[in-house]
Amino acid sequence: MASTVQHPRPRPLTVGFDLDMTLIDSRPGIAAAYRALSAETGVPIDVDLVVSRIGPPLETELAHWFPADEVDAVADRYRALYPDHAIGPSTALAGARESVAAVRALGGRAIVVTAKHQPNAKLHLAHLGIGPDAVIGWLWAEAKGEALREHGAQVYVGDHTGDVRGARAAGALSVAVTTGPCDAAELREAGADVVLEDLTGFPAWLAAFEADRTA
Repeated sequence: MASTVQHPRPRPLTVGFDLDMTLIDSRPGIAAAYRALSAETGVPIDVDLVVSRIGPPLETELAHWFPADEVDAVADRYRALYPDHAIGPSTALAGARESVAAVRALGGRAIVVTAKHQPNAKLHLAHLGIGPDAVIGWLWAEAKGEALREHGAQVYVGDHTGDVRGARAAGALSVAVTTGPCDAAELREAGADVVLEDLTGFPAWLAAFEADRTA
């Protein structure tokens, strides 16, 4: 009697997304928050420069403008100012809602893993009507890999070379979009497996990926 080979079923689909400049255009909101911080502290801040390099943790950016021994306190104040200044002006990027919906349509889970302060990240998502299954904040680059592994993510989508490093640390496929500060060449050089112009092409890519994964 012929034996039947049992192939293990693939794990349920889980896709991680970065937040800033991947799902949302937070530049107007971040600019407004920095302007408020500058006005309150009296410290000049080049807001255009700040929003040109969104991605790394807040403290990394503040260290360009404030003495090292003031950064933690100023970061706390920025986060306190953030809800009143940054949530309203920020918008969803093209394809963001559709990409999260595409994960759900395939029976999967969508999570957000971001360097942003988690409560503020949740405010953005609620304001824009984007409802992931989980939001994990305060993680940058390789540290994102910890949350991605914990949630069993097979794919991580981001706009920064730090996001590529996070995906690789988790053993997840790195899908990069060029809507942030890093161009396609930088993202590929960092090790991105897939580079898309923006999220509008992600649902079709994901459908093909999942069909191959579960075949």
